[in-house]
Amino acid sequence: MLSIKNKTLLSCLIVQSNTSLSITNPATAAVIGHIATQSKSEINSIIAAADIAQQQWKKTTAKERAVILLRWHDLMMENQDDLARLMTLEQGKPLAESKGEVAYGASFLVWFAEEAKRAYGETIPTPVAGRRLATIKQPIGIATAITPWNFPIAMITRKAAPALAAGCAFIGKPANQTPLSALAVAELAYQAGVPKALLQLVVNESSSLVGEVFCEHDRIKKLSFTGSTRVGRILMAQCAETIKRTSMELGGNAPFIVFEDADLDLAVAGAMVSKYRNAGQTCVCANRFYIHDSVYDQFVAKLTAEVAKLRVGNGLEDGVTVGPVIDENAKNNINRLIQGAVDQGATVAFGGQVLSGAYVDPTILTDVRHDMDIIQEEIFGPVAPIVRFSSDEELITMANDTIYGLASYFYSQNINRIWYVAEALEYGMVGINEGLISTEVAPFGGVKQSGIGKEGAKEGLDEYLVQKYLCFGGLKH
Repeated sequence: MLSIKNKTLLSCLIVQSNTSLSITNPATAAVIGHIATQSKSEINSIIAAADIAQQQWKKTTAKERAVILLRWHDLMMENQDDLARLMTLEQGKPLAESKGEVAYGASFLVWFAEEAKRAYGETIPTPVAGRRLATIKQPIGIATAITPWNFPIAMITRKAAPALAAGCAFIGKPANQTPLSALAVAELAYQAGVPKALLQLVVNESSSLVGEVFCEHDRIKKLSFTGSTRVGRILMAQCAETIKRTSMELGGNAPFIVFEDADLDLAVAGAMVSKYRNAGQTCVCANRFYIHDSVYDQFVAKLTAEVAKLRVGNGLEDGVTVGPVIDENAKNNINRLIQGAVDQGATVAFGGQVLSGAYVDPTILTDVRHDMDIIQEEIFGPVAPIVRFSSDEELITMANDTIYGLASYFYSQNINRIWYVAEALEYGMVGINEGLISTEVAPFGGVKQSGIGKEGAKEGLDEYLVQKYLCFGGLKH
């Protein structure tokens, strides 16, 4: 079942260990492999080795680090098919989406290989004769990361690439549901020339144990986390004892807004990619739809026609466009939200059938009110609840009525409205007439309780650098 061309990518499955973790295919519920886990003492040994490796790595030039990162990128793309197959087997998304994620994940290696050479300092005009002032940027030290299961490759490279480019060591913990593709990507990093002690991924059945080690160890200087707001709060509190720098990409509740002057076909196309990609399991996917009264019925009809074309099934099968959700617990939570909305007065306009296994029927709900539970909670599934609105002011109030502020989307052809709404939405990212906004060249991150810090873009490198001020005194002319 795990037959792939590059056998070295499976080396992580044959590591000798007294303990192991079983990996299950969500599409079939079959166990597809076992991987070694690390104890707390072993993780501490990995941190000690990374500390030594980082002292050497930070002395390399940005160009030397860039060469290795570019080689890592090339190896990922050469093994794109194998990596995608591993991802689909353990995560469930359709093979085409997995291949797209491999390319997306690899793009961060190129971007930060280039950005590493641009970690510029500054000279500052002196206020006192006989002094010269300057700043330089240096690697923060050992960086750690805890990543989710929904994008098991891209979330690793989006954090590891800037860390390594900046001159840091990197230790990551992939999600227990999806470690195989992450470990395979790490194997390619070693083949590219990244020292093993410098880049390590650790696995333990207790995510909280790993989190505590990462947060409390005094040699670790940075923690990056992508996951729920609840866990993010815990990690931030634990990091406070050692005053670590943190990056937090947390929960979302993205509004998808269609005004009366929108291009409806464009809006529907954006809704499809934003809502139903990865079975709705993305932190930036549209979670709640607000459609103007005058185009509500027309939008619902067009969206229904497109959703009807989706095919649910095993991501390895040809023609499948929606794979399973990650497990039956996730499925049960999604179905709970659907049923709760119906009990509160919503109408199932399409889908809503309870499927076997870990599959969720792509669903559209109409007659939804803003105060329903399904609007207030993150669905993380292929369900589109649709609310009516009649005025811009009413819309802005509803859209901002959440503790979250990660991504938002709206469609309009009115340039005055576009500027007003873009500025009024309390979100770190706004898609304007666009439903797919993630790219390595733009800063990714939220506001409010959706997190702190940025990933990607030039800001992503700064998360792993510290600025040092240099004051040269006693200078004589």
